[in-house]
Formats: sequence, structure tokens, C-alpha cells
Amino acid sequence: MSLFDRLPKSRMVDAADALPGRDTRPFTLAGTHTVLGTPIEAEPPAGHEEIIVGMGCFWGAEREFWRLPGVWTTAVGYAGGYTPNPTYEEVCGGRTGHAEVVRVVYDPDVLTVGELLKTFWEEHDPTQGMRQGNDVGTQYRSAVYTTSTAQLEAAYAARDAYQQRLGAAGHGEITTEIAPLDRLYYAEDYHQQYLSDAKNPGGYCGLSGTGVACPVGLTTQDQLDQ
Repeated sequence: MSLFDRLPKSRMVDAADALPGRDTRPFTLAGTHTVLGTPIEAEPPAGHEEIIVGMGCFWGAEREFWRLPGVWTTAVGYAGGYTPNPTYEEVCGGRTGHAEVVRVVYDPDVLTVGELLKTFWEEHDPTQGMRQGNDVGTQYRSAVYTTSTAQLEAAYAARDAYQQRLGAAGHGEITTEIAPLDRLYYAEDYHQQYLSDAKNPGGYCGLSGTGVACPVGLTTQDQLDQ
């Protein structure tokens, strides 16, 4: 067993041992995207879709997506765990089961789910388990939480194709959690667009990809294998 395996924060909490949480959110949000000027909690506009991704610290991850053409809004939050309405401190303590995630609302006529997933796979290392770089803990795991069957199929297909590319380059197995979204809990206001020029233009971002290119804009395994 490695030192990493022995780290308590790298083990997912059991549902029975998770923090109980609360019925309502214990903080308020400004509600407007600092960069895009769009509401961060609104339902997607007509013709738009949303997907939730986790790729380590959500500060840098969110910035990767608000820069993409076709993205209407983004927000950071917590998903994939047990505790309702958690705080950042609780999530970092490892007893909520949640991952740090980014909500991405996008126009599929401008940005396909395949192109969006390309950014997801390439901008972090999806083989690291319960960590991302120097950030260790279950909240830093790689994850894709989908809101449609088409997104779910695209995520699985892209994962399988990217695994082939990673394996050929000498990397290990992808550990990304892929599942339909259960519930997203928004993070505190100071985390939203944390690395924007208005908040922290020189802020820390530890994201680092593998350097392996991912197939782009494709949603079926046969297409991705070409």
C-alpha cells in the first residue's frame, strides 16, 4: 500500500458517516457571473444544455470553461456526495463525499459536447484518483455528471477513446467518475469566478494536463476510434 492510499482524505466517506448537512444554503450568492454577466443559477435558456465537471480545484477549472465560445454561464459548486447544502470547509474535511465541480451551461449549436469534453480531458490528469497534482482529497477527484442520455454516452465514449491515447503514451487508467447528475450545491460567492480579473487576476491555479490530445467533437465510439 502506498503512502497516498493511507491518506484518510483520499478515501470516500461512507454515506452513514457523512455530515448531516442542512435544509437550506447557509450563505447567499450575488448571482451574476463576474466575467460573462449572466445569471449563474438560472435554468439554461432555450436550446442550451448544462453539464457538471470536476477536475481538481474548481477555481482554475471554471476559468477553462468560461473562456470557451458558446458557454453562456458557469458556476462552481459541490456534487457527487451525500451532505445537503455543504460549506467549503465541510467539503474540504472529506466528510461530505462531494467533489469540487463546475456547472457549464452552453449552446450545443456553437460548442458541441465533444468539444467541451475535449477541454475537460486535456486540462487535467484524469488518472490520479482522489487528487489532482498537489491537491489531495476526495473533493479533487475527476468527475463528469451529466444531464442527458446523449451527454452520458458521449462521456463514456470519449473516456474509452482517450484511455487508448493515454495508454499509448504510457499513462495509467482513467479514474474519472461518470454518472447522471443527482444534485448540484453551489459554492460560496467568493469562490465564484475566483480567478477572474475582478477578483484574483494572479490567483493560484494548479491544473495541469497530461499533454495527450483528446479526440474532439465526436460522440460515438466508432467515430472516436477513427
